[in-house]
Amino acid sequence: MEITDLTPAERRVWQAFSLGDGVDFRARSEDGESPGDDPLAGASWGPERTVRAEVLRALLLNGPTQDGEIAGMKLTGARITGYLNLMYGTVEHPVRLRSCHFDEAPNLNGAQIRTLALNDSVLPGFMGATLRVEQALRISCCRIAGPVRLAGAQITGAFFANGAELGTPPEPGASPALDPEAAAEAVLQLNHAVIGSDVWAPDLVAHGQVRMNGATVGGQVNLDGAELGGAGEVALEVETLSVGTDLRAKRLRARGAVNMSGARIPRHVNLAYARLSHPGGTALRASSCVIGELWLREAAPIQGIVNLRRSQVDLLYASPEVWPEQVKLDGLGYRRLAPDLPAEQRLPLLEREAVGYLPQSYEQLAAAYRTVGDEAGARTVQLAKLRRHRRTLPPYARIWGHLQDVTVGYGFRPMRAAGWLLVLLLTGALAFALHHPRPLKSDEAPTFNPVFYTLDLLLPIIGFGQESAFAPDGRYQWLSYLLVATGWVLVTTVAAGITRSLSRQ
Repeated sequence: MEITDLTPAERRVWQAFSLGDGVDFRARSEDGESPGDDPLAGASWGPERTVRAEVLRALLLNGPTQDGEIAGMKLTGARITGYLNLMYGTVEHPVRLRSCHFDEAPNLNGAQIRTLALNDSVLPGFMGATLRVEQALRISCCRIAGPVRLAGAQITGAFFANGAELGTPPEPGASPALDPEAAAEAVLQLNHAVIGSDVWAPDLVAHGQVRMNGATVGGQVNLDGAELGGAGEVALEVETLSVGTDLRAKRLRARGAVNMSGARIPRHVNLAYARLSHPGGTALRASSCVIGELWLREAAPIQGIVNLRRSQVDLLYASPEVWPEQVKLDGLGYRRLAPDLPAEQRLPLLEREAVGYLPQSYEQLAAAYRTVGDEAGARTVQLAKLRRHRRTLPPYARIWGHLQDVTVGYGFRPMRAAGWLLVLLLTGALAFALHHPRPLKSDEAPTFNPVFYTLDLLLPIIGFGQESAFAPDGRYQWLSYLLVATGWVLVTTVAAGITRSLSRQ
C-alpha cells in the first residue's frame, strides 16, 4: 500500500507507526474528553478519525521501521472500518487500540503477536482461537456484543477482561433467556487456553456463558464482582480447569449453573458474598475437584442444587444457612469445617442428600470434628448416623434400635446406662426388700440381700450367689424377668459402644 492512497487520518497513523508514537483522535475540551468520544457512538465518527482495517493490517504485518526506533501501533479514539484479518499472521510490534470502535470483528485466529491491548473499545466480536501472545492480552472495559473466541490460545503473560461487558443484554422487560442456539455459544471462550500468569476479570459482565474448560492458568483467576449468565442453563463452566493459585469470585452474581467439575485449584476457591441462582437445576457443581479451601463465607442462600460429589477439600467454609434444600455430597472429603459450630447445626445438611442416607457423609463429618479435638461433636454425629440408619430398617429392627437409643444412646451416651441401672436397682431392691423371694434350699441359702439380689439379676456377667439361691413368685417373678432383660440390653449396648470407640481409636 502506498502512502499516497491514505486519508489524512491514516497518514498520521502510518507516520507514527515507525516511531512507536501514539495517535489520539479524541476531541479534547478544556475539562477533559468530549461527550462524543464514547466508542459506542463510534459508527458516527467522520473521516477525520476513521482508519481502514486494511491500513492497519499492512502496518502490522509489513509496516515501515526506522533504525534506532521501536515501531508499534498506539491508536486511541479511532473508528476502524472493514475487516481486520490477521489470521495466521505474525505481528512483531506491540499493538494498542484503545477507545476504538470496530465496525467488524477482527480475526486473529492462529496469529502470533507480542502484546495486544483493546481497552475501552467497542467490538461486534473477537476471533482469536489458537492465538499466541508473548506478553498480555487486554480487553479491559471493552464492550463486545458478540462472542470472544480464544479457545486454545496461548498467552505468556496475563489475560485482562476487568470491567468488560460481553454479549448483548436483553431488552428492558424481556425475559433474560435467549433462544437455545444463542444460549449455546459462550460470550467468552477460553477452552483449553494456556495462560502463563493470571486471568484478571473483576467486575466482568457477561450476558451469557463464560467457558474455560480444560484451561491452564499459571496464576489466579479473578472474577470478583463479576455478573455472569442470564442467557442459558450455564453461567460459568470451568471443567477440568487447572489453576496455579486461586479462583477468586467474591461477590459473584451467577444466573445459571457454575460448573467446576474436575477442577484443580490448590489454594482458594473464594465465593464469599456470592449469589448463585439456578432454581430447578444445579447452581454449583464442583464434583471430582481437588481444592485447597472452598469459601462460601457470607454468601446468599444458594438457589438450586449443590453437587460436591467425590471432591477433596482441605477446608470447607460455609454456614448452614447457605446450603439449598437439596445437596449431593456422596464421596466428598474434607479435613476441616469453618466456622466452628456445634455438630447439631451441621447435621441437617446431611438430611438434604439427594439419594437419601449416606453413611460416608456422617463418617466424614465425625472425622472433621475429631480432627479439631471435638470428641463430643464426633459422638453426636455418630449417634445421628445410627438414628438416620434406623429409618431405613424394617419395623422389628427399628424397635430394637429405639430401645438402644432410649436406654444408652447406642452406647454414645454411657451415663444413661448408669442412670437406668440406678433406677432399676432402687426399684428392685425396694420391691424385694418388702417381699423376700423364697429360698430354693432353706438350709443352704445365704442371708437374703435385696440390693445384691437385684444386682445379680441386672448384671449377667457378675454373680453374688443371690439369684441362684432365691426364687421369686407371682408378679415378683415377672419383675425379675424384666430386670434380667433390661440388664442384658444395657450391657450389650454399652459393650457395643465401647467396641465402636476402641475401633475408632
